[in-house]
Amino acid sequence: MKIYEMRRAPNPRRLRIFLAEKGIDLADFEIEQLDLAAGDNLSASFKAKNPMSGVPVLEFDDGQCLSESMAICRYFEVTHPEPPLMGDSAESQARIEMWNRRMELHLLFPVAMAFRHITGHFADREAVFPDYGADRAQAAARMFDFLDRHLAESSYIAGEDYTVADITALAAIDFARVVDLQIGERAHLAAWHERVSARPSARA
Repeated sequence: MKIYEMRRAPNPRRLRIFLAEKGIDLADFEIEQLDLAAGDNLSASFKAKNPMSGVPVLEFDDGQCLSESMAICRYFEVTHPEPPLMGDSAESQARIEMWNRRMELHLLFPVAMAFRHITGHFADREAVFPDYGADRAQAAARMFDFLDRHLAESSYIAGEDYTVADITALAAIDFARVVDLQIGERAHLAAWHERVSARPSARA
């Protein structure tokens, strides 16, 4: 199998951390790095693999492709069920999905929009609205505040176990540094960040 990614991007990092937690060695895959700034993901050959142009993409040996980081993670959750990162019961699966979706919609997406609209990194292919970027940065900062309060009563994002929701939050918070968003004095969020960053998978 082959993985198309860009190492600095948060969604490929989510997949790498997930695989590391599963004990799946990246050396078992062919890895192709794409330069998104240069538009590698906009080529006709790549769009044939993922018409949405995003990374990561998992290409199977028969040439079929799977895109969207959480869809790829779901595949590996089923094929490598231990340790469970998406829940092991109907209730835990639903609860983890709820929290992971919250991390995507209210943290990762605002951070991504702040990056795109504050830095203008993709201004050659999309309209850039700096005020919108600043607004999204403020939304992400408010989510930092929410998580600081939440983590005062919870060891991890979705409860007392490390899950894919923690992976999404970690990737988003670390990427937020590109627009100078920092955890700062949020003690509970900082303690969580130190815990999850100390896991070997965080270096994937």
